[in-house]
Parts: sequence; structure tokens; C-alpha cells
Amino acid sequence: MTADTAVVVGGSTGIGRGVADAWAARGIETHVFSRSRPAGPGADRLVWHRLDFRDAERAREALRSGLPSRVGLVCYSAVYFTARREPFLETDDTDWTDQFAINVHGLAWTLKATLPALRAAAPGLFLHISSEVVYNAGPNRSGYAATKAAASSLVQSVTQETDPSQVRLVQALPAGMVDTPGIRARRSQDFDYSGYMAPATFAPLAAELARSRGAAEHGEALVVHADGSWTPVGDGAPASQSRPLANSPR
Repeated sequence: MTADTAVVVGGSTGIGRGVADAWAARGIETHVFSRSRPAGPGADRLVWHRLDFRDAERAREALRSGLPSRVGLVCYSAVYFTARREPFLETDDTDWTDQFAINVHGLAWTLKATLPALRAAAPGLFLHISSEVVYNAGPNRSGYAATKAAASSLVQSVTQETDPSQVRLVQALPAGMVDTPGIRARRSQDFDYSGYMAPATFAPLAAELARSRGAAEHGEALVVHADGSWTPVGDGAPASQSRPLANSPR
């Protein structure tokens, strides 16, 4: 059965927006919790709630007060990475704590806020947008690697605590770099994005998960490829997106 209400945390841009648009296109009432209001084509189909996990108390209140009474689908795609890659010893303390606030704590608060509603809509689905850095780490991205690995492990742990007849938990990650506003903020104006994936590449998986509620994917981490197909990470981890130290931009 397709859920009639969905929540996407971090759904105003990027992969989260690709998921939100895919669910809204199926006629699902889709609520987006994010720092910025969704804009552009399809934004009028999304119900926006302002949320910034860097303000912990207001973020938790936004989740408490803004969640619909019934939720069958949830996607957590909120993410923070620094403006540039840099060595661990040069990492700014604020950037470090913001990565944990959004990539880890925000995920935990969202799970706590939404799991009861997902159980009530059994079977509910929780989709977490993961990253290849969980499997590859890499130089000059210590905060991102640490927080995304922690987030992935958190979801794996919760999965083992959860009855799949009530809630299915699935993780998905792109096989390559994705063209998003956050990435564009780190690139030069003349950068060529033709080899990058688009957020809409996640739409086929989002649509299938809305249809099946992840019946066959519970506990899986799925690598989404540029053609919109997906494979379990156990079939082969995605290539590392780290750059050799000598070529890493500062």
C-alpha cells in the first residue's frame, strides 16, 4: 500500500529533493523539513517546515509540532559538509560540531520523532541517505567520514531493534558525485558537472520504496547508479570520491 503522507528531512535541494519530488509526484502528501524553502518546479506540491539542527531545541520542537498525524514514509537527507576539504588538524571547531549536529544528532532526533508514527502506519518506511565515505573514508574529510559512518551504524543498530512488519529501514547512497547546491558552492563557476549524477536519479528507487514499503530491502544499503538502477552495497562498494593529497584543493 502506498502511504498518503511522507516526511523528507533535508528535502529542499539535492538528493532529498529528488526523493520528495518523486513521492509528491505519486500523489503523496509530502512534508519537507529544511533550512531553506523548496523552490523551482514542483515546490508547490511540498509542505515546508523550517528546521535547522544547529539550533537543537528549536529543531526538536519543529519535529514535535510539525509532523503530520499520520506518517508512512520518512527520508532523512539532511547533510552538512565543510566549505572545503582540509586536514583534520585544520578543521574548524564549529564545522566539526555542525557536522555532528546535522549528520548524526539530527538523524537520531528524526528517528525518535518518526518511528512511533511509522509503527502506527505499519509497515512504515525509513530511508536514510548515506555516502560512499562510510566505506572509503579518505584524506581531508575526517568530519564527514566520521559522521556519515556514525549515522550508518546508528541506522544499522536501529534496524536490528525493529520488527520489519512494523517499520522497514533502508539506506541509499549515490555511486558517484551528485550535482547539488552544496557541491556547487565548493566548485569554481566554470566547473563541468556533466559527469555528475542528478538528484532525480533517486526518483525510481523512491517510487519503488513508496510502492513496496521496502519489503525486500529492509536492512540493506543500496548503491544508486547514474542510470537510476540500484544494487546492494554488498555486491560492490562504490568508488571512493577522495582525491590524492597532492591534488586535493585547499
